[in-house]
Amino acid sequence: MLLADGAQEKGSYPPHRRLPNLTSLIMTSSNIAFWEEFLEHEILTKYPQARIILLRPSMTFLLMKNKNTEMVRSALPDFRGVTHIFLPVNDNRNVSLAEGGSHWSLLLVSIIDGVAFHYDSLDGANNAEAWEATKRLSNVLGKPLRFHYLADCPQQENGSDCGVFVCIMMRHLLVKRLLAVNAGEKISMSMAHKAIDSYGARKEMLKIIESLRKEGERRRVTPSNTPPRIE
Repeated sequence: MLLADGAQEKGSYPPHRRLPNLTSLIMTSSNIAFWEEFLEHEILTKYPQARIILLRPSMTFLLMKNKNTEMVRSALPDFRGVTHIFLPVNDNRNVSLAEGGSHWSLLLVSIIDGVAFHYDSLDGANNAEAWEATKRLSNVLGKPLRFHYLADCPQQENGSDCGVFVCIMMRHLLVKRLLAVNAGEKISMSMAHKAIDSYGARKEMLKIIESLRKEGERRRVTPSNTPPRIE
């Protein structure tokens, strides 16, 4: 099930060993978790003033399925001072089914504005799930959130690119919107007229994975200047 990915992991980057299914039809929660870690390390580290959280799919799943608000709050990251949260949403309704569900969408919550923006590349197929995630997160935050489905979201042309769309929209909204403006500046969150090349995106992800693999190998074979320690 989605929870198999574990909690919001720390220090596990680069996790390229967790991506056996990237070239298959539908991306898994592990694939999306890798992409979030990549964005954190390669982009968010350059903006230390940003208070943005990329919630892992496993944590979104926990948020949606566990009705114990206090337990969920203790498991999730500390949202105090956070301005925005990205949540990958899956339509899996069977908590006992590994990698269940058949569709991904993206929920972007602006805590400072009290709005949850839902981006769905399959004509709002996940609106019910995204609304549920919004209600649960509102309880955790102790703050009302208004749900807003953006009908002008780019649409996929097949039944397998939803996860790719989530990853590319996440990066676009993070880099071109949230990190591209000054604090307090108004910005449109619409994705209208944004073209998404899903095939090119898959190729880019595989290239990133291969680059990380080679870098990992290079580090393993490069002699260290630190003398070995004897215990």
